[in-house]
Amino acid sequence: MIPAGYMAKFVADRPDWLGAARVKDVYSVSACVSSWFVDDCHTEWKHNGFWLFDSIDVIREIAAKKSVDLKDTRFFYYEIYERQFDDEGREGPLQAPHHTAAANVTVPGIKTLEGFDAVTFYAGAGPECSPLSCNSMALKLSVNQHCLLPSLEEAIAHLKRGAFKDCEPGPYRIFSVFSV
Repeated sequence: MIPAGYMAKFVADRPDWLGAARVKDVYSVSACVSSWFVDDCHTEWKHNGFWLFDSIDVIREIAAKKSVDLKDTRFFYYEIYERQFDDEGREGPLQAPHHTAAANVTVPGIKTLEGFDAVTFYAGAGPECSPLSCNSMALKLSVNQHCLLPSLEEAIAHLKRGAFKDCEPGPYRIFSVFSV
């Protein structure tokens, strides 16, 4: 796994339309259900090539500049799997971030693994959709209370068998999701 960066998010409780009773809240990488700390957080151009931030301090700096109170957010740290998958389950090399925005992530000393998310990168830049929540795949796959897959091995197996084929266009990348 490669350090990918941080994000502050407003964590949403499970929306009624998701229907997966075992899901309490949504820790997905995407901002479709649980939003980022500010919608236009990337307009400051302080994100890295994964469209995340290299440290929590960078997030705090942006929040202060945009007068955003972070007290109701949760901080997450992400790592990304070294490979990616297409819609059919074919595995290929991870497309590295553009060299001008390469990640220089400060790895947290204390982090709690919450699970794994499969995330689309159709446009090739930042995280787009997390089909476990966005496409209600939590109803078909075994997820934890945060709408995440419990292991990297399960995430790889689901992607290789094309479990997300009819959800959103790929490629798909796997992230480990940590609370910090």
